[in-house]
Amino acid sequence: MLYSNKDLKKLIVPLVIEQTLAIAVGMADTIMISVVGEAAVSGVSLVDTVNILLINIFSALATGGAVVAGHFLGQKHPEEASKAAWQIIMFATTLALGISVIFIGFHDQLLHLIFGKIDTDVMQSAKTYLIITAVSFSGLAIYNSCAAIFRSMNNAKVTMWISLLINVINITGNAICIFGLKWGVAGAAIPTTVSRFVGAIVIFCMMFNPKKPINFCGQVRLKFNGDLIKKILFIAVPNGMENSMFQLGKILVLSVVATMGTSAIAANAVANTLASWNILAGQAINLALVSVSAVCVGAGEYKQARYFTKKLMTITIMVTAVISVIMFFSMPVLVRMYSLGPEAAKMATEVMRFHNVMVVLFWVPSFTLPNTLRSAGDVIWTMVIAILSMWLFRVGASYLFTYQFSLGLLGVWGAMVIDWVFRGICYVFRYRGHKWETAMHRQREQ
Repeated sequence: MLYSNKDLKKLIVPLVIEQTLAIAVGMADTIMISVVGEAAVSGVSLVDTVNILLINIFSALATGGAVVAGHFLGQKHPEEASKAAWQIIMFATTLALGISVIFIGFHDQLLHLIFGKIDTDVMQSAKTYLIITAVSFSGLAIYNSCAAIFRSMNNAKVTMWISLLINVINITGNAICIFGLKWGVAGAAIPTTVSRFVGAIVIFCMMFNPKKPINFCGQVRLKFNGDLIKKILFIAVPNGMENSMFQLGKILVLSVVATMGTSAIAANAVANTLASWNILAGQAINLALVSVSAVCVGAGEYKQARYFTKKLMTITIMVTAVISVIMFFSMPVLVRMYSLGPEAAKMATEVMRFHNVMVVLFWVPSFTLPNTLRSAGDVIWTMVIAILSMWLFRVGASYLFTYQFSLGLLGVWGAMVIDWVFRGICYVFRYRGHKWETAMHRQREQ
């Protein structure tokens, strides 16, 4: 077996801790900014959906690089893996710098285009948060790319410790800037930006360790390698399109929520933060599965890829079920941690309890299983299904449930579950066949 139980534990446990840190700090951010008021919470939550769109693009590029590097490791070609790692750093950083310029230069137009007419105080908070956090996109791109490479080397402990550093800087900075200096929304944005750059610098320097199978020693050259970029983009572009269209759909859904008023926006923001705890194990194992299955595919061990996929999915469902039960009964206490009004608190509790039940039943086949398909290069199928399901069910049903049936915020979250069910059925159908196993070979023949 390419991975022992000890190897999996070494990979997954740090990832779970890293995800826990990230979610805990995100939760602390929301709690801290809620002191400034519901308008601040709403403005930050709106911009975060745009930021997540960019994060997904950088994550897709990082995944593409990690998959290609994992294939080379599985084939026992560490030098080629190192070349692929450097290429993804250059490409992602260049793209991030360009996006930062656009977002800072046209922030006003972008916010009005995406969210339309919203309350003035909410829009002002959104502008402040967007301008400051857009500066950090290049740092975010470097960190995500390097972190994915470390995970492909089965070394998630490095990313865990750097994540801890990032989160300590972020939460300490928030405490100083929000409570001490009274900088409001800017007090939340500045520490986020600083922490991202610190994390990027630290992990980038660690990539120059010659003892690692993938490193940047002797790779630094300002020239793109067309063949490697093509291999990386073969995975990254469909994955990035999938993630981008998915997040764009969420933004359109959020525009529906925005019409329900400030209380609904705030409740939705809090619910999204709490929902992250529900899928914590899943998000960590998704990252692990990309690395594990990529190495298995690179070595031609498809039976092992299926074995580890089933094993990791089973673990995810079990852990998610335990988390959901705990959250379901403690939801009133969790919601009270936020400075929400009675109406917003009621809505947040209602949608979260609904999420607690549905996530155990439908989330894993929808979001964990397709990582094996992507690692094998079967990215077109996963992209088409994800985009079709997102726009047809989550976006379409959200509009239908809101404007035709007046189901409110719960209707929006119900549309999300319909999306999960459809894509889960499609992914299981594809996985049970064998076409995904030949995707990498078809890529090589092109």
